Amino acid sequence: MEHVHNSWMDLALAEARAALKTDDVPIGAVIISPEGKLLSTGRNEREAGADPTAHAEVVAIRNAVKALQAEGNADGWRLEDCTLVVTLEPCAMCAGAIVLARIPRLVFGAWDEKGGACGSVFDIVREPRLNHWVEVYPRVKEEECAQLLRDFFRSKRI
Repeated sequence: MEHVHNSWMDLALAEARAALKTDDVPIGAVIISPEGKLLSTGRNEREAGADPTAHAEVVAIRNAVKALQAEGNADGWRLEDCTLVVTLEPCAMCAGAIVLARIPRLVFGAWDEKGGACGSVFDIVREPRLNHWVEVYPRVKEEECAQLLRDFFRSKRI
């Protein structure tokens, strides 16, 4: 499973790098279908779209729903049996969106020790009082994901 997670993270990293073109924080996400195929992509678009909710995960979820609906899936908002892969541990908003979209698996790269909500600061995706829980696979290509963010923020401080 580790090999496939690495391949999927490469796709998410490509999305993260694309976010740099619009001066957005380089976070990328992909959603993998139950069949193991790329269903959607997303990257931070807060700066590009002047939208505070345009985090990579939310963009990828919205794109996945559109893809399922285009395929004629009448219940396209449920992303059951899909996997979300993202370069940084999701925040509280994104963790809530993951739960609400019924995504059963989350793969992420770097921990977000200031605002992460999937095991570091909070653990929304495994909150027992909620009606859906998520399997979490952290630290996939962790150093590469973290370095991309460190380089971005270092360039902002110069």
